[in-house]
Amino acid sequence: MSKSSRKKDAKDQSEKLGGKAYEKELKQLHVELVKLQEWVVAKGLKVCIVFEGRDGAGKGGTIKAITERVSPRVFRVVALPAPTEREKTQMYLQRYVGHLPAAGEVVIFDRSWYNRAGVERVMGFCSNEQADRFLAGVPLFEKVMVESGIILIKYWLEVSAEEQTRRLQDRINDGRKLWKLSPMDLKSYTRWDDYTQARDEMFAASDTAWAPWFMAHSNDKRRARLNIISHLLTRIPYKDITREQAVKLPRRGKIGKYKAVAYPFKEVEQRFCCLLYTSPSPRDS
Repeated sequence: MSKSSRKKDAKDQSEKLGGKAYEKELKQLHVELVKLQEWVVAKGLKVCIVFEGRDGAGKGGTIKAITERVSPRVFRVVALPAPTEREKTQMYLQRYVGHLPAAGEVVIFDRSWYNRAGVERVMGFCSNEQADRFLAGVPLFEKVMVESGIILIKYWLEVSAEEQTRRLQDRINDGRKLWKLSPMDLKSYTRWDDYTQARDEMFAASDTAWAPWFMAHSNDKRRARLNIISHLLTRIPYKDITREQAVKLPRRGKIGKYKAVAYPFKEVEQRFCCLLYTSPSPRDS
């Protein structure tokens, strides 16, 4: 790593958002996401959010920050595995169509049909001709989505080479994160310039008026998450209808009329009943 890169990394680290400030801002945004959720359900909106970016760019953490305080029945995350042998014989976009949102749903793609323009092209899982055909056709596919009433929002998370190296090395060293690192990630790591070229060609072909790309700089994960959620809330006009749903606990019936059976439960051992333990924040992962 060059001296200038090290200085830049040190500057980035010093300017990173602290935990308390992050949690305060995130809590306010979570309240707004709940308001958005209720509006989506009430109005029958169909929302599709696409997250793309290099390995280690922070897609998973951002999606987790969006979804951790909303209903999984409304916000649904789609992270498809490699295609099956049957799916390989289908029209390429076919496996994604069934996951698109119905009324009252927000579907978030953790990687998407843009795999063809990225990892498949770079790692040789499709030919250049197949990738070119995809890029020629995807604007029309997305136009059909939008014209059918789907609100389509596409994010690219941009991470530096130095920060990607730090995060992937952290996955190697941290047993909690080993599952995030696949053999394909290691192979992809050596192809930085190829991915950059694929990204640029993808933007040139699919950054349209009806489905534009939005880039979020993600060297600082916390700032990136806050920036993306804030931006997302501006892309879907909504009103606060939660105040119209006044909630009050009813009076509880008398307790004690029924005597519980002394059932011989197989209880979970209370190994940590007297241990003061503060777990690390999952948002730092």
